[in-house]
Amino acid sequence: MSTVPSVRPLDLSVQMPLEMPWRRLLNAYLQEARSEILRYLRLPSFLLPVMLFPAAFYLMFGVVMGARNGADAPRYLLAAYSVFGVMAPGLFGFGVSLALERDGGLLTLKRALPMPPAAYLIGKMVMAMLAAGGVTALLQVLATVLAHVALDWHQALALQLTGMLGVLPFCSLGLLIGTLIKGQGAPGMINLIYLPMSFLSGLWFPLAMMPAPLRAIAPIWPSLHLNLLAMSAIGFDVGPRWPHVLVLLAMTTVFLLLAARRLRRLG
Repeated sequence: MSTVPSVRPLDLSVQMPLEMPWRRLLNAYLQEARSEILRYLRLPSFLLPVMLFPAAFYLMFGVVMGARNGADAPRYLLAAYSVFGVMAPGLFGFGVSLALERDGGLLTLKRALPMPPAAYLIGKMVMAMLAAGGVTALLQVLATVLAHVALDWHQALALQLTGMLGVLPFCSLGLLIGTLIKGQGAPGMINLIYLPMSFLSGLWFPLAMMPAPLRAIAPIWPSLHLNLLAMSAIGFDVGPRWPHVLVLLAMTTVFLLLAARRLRRLG
């Protein structure tokens, strides 16, 4: 009499691990950052204005006109236009692109993919930091070659790091704006924030030349605090740095929490 081999029942209690291995997790972040960088490299309509707009301003006011106002004017405007250039990748790179991607359903698709939720934001953040670094480096070249601004290596490095890290508050502000407006209206709304903020925080001319009521509200703008840090990085005495760092950290955190709350509620 033949015996039938027993068949072990399938153990349905065995589950696949839910956590992604750290190498795959790291690769997911790297691939998202890479795709974001390639996307903007193939989009010159974004990168060229971001790079050339502050450079053109510096050539006109820092190089041509700045030399007539003393040796400190080109140095002062180097800090100011570096901040002006750094603001754009954060505001436009996050605000406009997020609004358009929400309207087009891309953000919904990203959420459905097997990828870390933060990879989407970190990819955009890396791209914004690289663009900010490119703007700052270009302005430093113009300042040293054409305006003869003397920077030693640690001042140049400090300004570069200030620009690349200083883009983060504007990334979080752009993220919040992108959750509040529709894609078609995003560029106009960002410009309504970007240009007045630059003007009211003393990036185009010193705050001392502005009316007293406008000087009084200047500390509410993150661009003012970043400008003071940039000025300190290249040798101006603006007092302690840590209050401005704390203000920017607080603004970044508040904008990010508000944006995350809105994205969880409305998508």
